[in-house]
Amino acid sequence: MEDKDLINVNSLNQYLYCPRRLWYQKFYDTTGNNYFLTDGKLKHEHKGERGGWTEEIYLESEDLGIHGKIDIMESKENIPVERKRGDYYRQNDVIQLTAYCLLLEENTGQRVRTGTLYLHGTDERHRIQITKSHIEKLKQIIQKIQNLDPDNPPPLIDNRNKCKGCSARSYCMPAETEKLGEDGQGNLVEGK
Repeated sequence: MEDKDLINVNSLNQYLYCPRRLWYQKFYDTTGNNYFLTDGKLKHEHKGERGGWTEEIYLESEDLGIHGKIDIMESKENIPVERKRGDYYRQNDVIQLTAYCLLLEENTGQRVRTGTLYLHGTDERHRIQITKSHIEKLKQIIQKIQNLDPDNPPPLIDNRNKCKGCSARSYCMPAETEKLGEDGQGNLVEGK
C-alpha cells in the first residue's frame, strides 16, 4: 500500500457503528472505555479450548489494506469464527467477518466464503455466507477509512441512541456539539 497504514479489521466494525467514533480513535488515540469493551477483553482473556480449533490467528494483507486477528479457526473446515458478546449480530459484524474470510483466503490460497458468528449472549453459532455484496461493502468501508482526514471529523450520526454507551462519548460530546448548533465538524448549522 502506498503511504497508508493497514487498517485493523476491528476498525471496520467501529466505522460502521459510527465514523466519528473511529475518527477519534484513529487521530486522537481516544478509545475510551465502557462496559462492552471491558467485557469483550475479558472474554478474550478467558477463552476456552476445544479440539479442532486454533485460536487467535493474526493475518494481514497489503492488497486489501487490512490486518487482524481471527478469534477462532475451525481447523477442519478452515472457517473463521468471530465471537460477539450480545444476543444478536449486526451488519457491521458480518462485514468484519467478511474481512477475516478474505484475509484467510489470501493467506491460504483457498476460497473462504463462509464464516461463523458466535454470540455469547445466546450461546449460538450463526453460519454466514459471504456474498459479493458483502465484499463490495467491505472495500467501500476500507476506502472510506483510508480517506478519513484528521482535520475534518465526520458529522454526528443520526441515531443518537448509539451515543449513550459509546466509549468515545466523552471526547465526541454529541449533545454539546448539537447544542452549540454545529454539525459535528465545527460548522454552524443554519437556524440554530
